[in-house]
Amino acid sequence: MVGGLKMVSPPPPSPARVRRLQVVANGGGFPAFLPKEVEKIRDPFARALAQRIVRIPVPLQMEKFNGCVMSSCIKPLGQQHCANPVVLLHCFDSSCLEWRCTYPLLDQACLETWALDVLGWGFSELQVLPPCDAASKRHHLFQLWKTYIKRPMILVGPSLGATIAVDFAATYPEAVQKLVLINANAYSEGTGQLAKLPKLVAYAGVRLLKSFPLRLLANVLAFRSVPLPKQIDWTNVGRLHCRMSWWEMATVDYMISGGYNVASQIKLVKQKTLVICSENDQIVNNQLSVKLLCELRNSVFREVPGSGHLPHVENPEHVAELIADFAREDLR
Repeated sequence: MVGGLKMVSPPPPSPARVRRLQVVANGGGFPAFLPKEVEKIRDPFARALAQRIVRIPVPLQMEKFNGCVMSSCIKPLGQQHCANPVVLLHCFDSSCLEWRCTYPLLDQACLETWALDVLGWGFSELQVLPPCDAASKRHHLFQLWKTYIKRPMILVGPSLGATIAVDFAATYPEAVQKLVLINANAYSEGTGQLAKLPKLVAYAGVRLLKSFPLRLLANVLAFRSVPLPKQIDWTNVGRLHCRMSWWEMATVDYMISGGYNVASQIKLVKQKTLVICSENDQIVNNQLSVKLLCELRNSVFREVPGSGHLPHVENPEHVAELIADFAREDLR
C-alpha cells in the first residue's frame, strides 16, 4: 500500500511486447546533433532509442570551468511514483545507447528511467570542453540529479559505470537510495601508466581506441555468442559517440587525469546494493564481484546465465527483471 493505493506490479515484459512498444521520438527522426553515421545503424532498438536522445542544460561550477553543459540523455516519458527513479550509467567510453535493449523493458515496467551520458562521453555539446576527470564527472552527475531528478535514485552502473556509481554513492549518499552494480570494475587502479604518457602519444593511443578493428575485438570479447553481422552493427553503435568532434580531447583529458580509483570507498557505501555478475564474463573476473559482495555492508548477489560482459545488451529481459524487482521490493 502506498498513499492508500494498492500497488500492482505489471506482468514481466516479453520481447514481443517490447516490439510493440511505441517509442516517442523527435518527430520520427534522429536528433540533428547525432553523427550522420547513425543513419547506417540497423539495430532497431538502437535506432529507436537514438531518436529519444535529448540535450538538457546542466550548470557546472568548477575551478577550471563555470558554465552550462548541454548534456545528452534519455528522459522518462513521465514521472512515476510507484518506485524511486532508476538512473542508468554506461561503461567506459560508451553512451546511453548501451541501454538500447533494456531501457524499453524498464519503460514498459512503469519505472521512471533515465539513461545518462557520463561527462566526456556520449553525445553532449562539449565544444567548450570542461575537465573530464573523475571529480568533474561526479560533479556533473550530481548537478544533473539536483536540477532534474531531485529524488533519491536507484543508480545502475555496468563495468566502469559501477565504479562511477560507487564513487558517487559514497560522496553523495543523499542522492542514492540503492545501487545496482553489473560486472563491476571497482578494483582497477585508474588509468595506471597511461596517465604518464606525453600528450602526443596519448592522442595516438586514443585514435587507436576508436578504430573499428579494436572496437570489434572488444565486442567479440564482451559478448558470449553473437553472429558476426550483428557484432559489426553493434560495433558501429558502440563507436558512434567517438565521431563527436570533442571526443579525442575529452578522452585524453580523462586518461591523463588518472581515472577512477574507488577501492577505498567501497566500505563507505551504505545503500542496499544488487551485485549482478555474468556467468561468462571474459573482461572482469567473476571473483571481483564476489569480493565486492563481501565488502559491501548491505548487498545481494544475482548471476545472469549465458551472458558475457554486457548482459543488459545480451540478455536484457533477465537484467530488466532483476532491476525492476529490486526497485519495487520495498513496495510489497
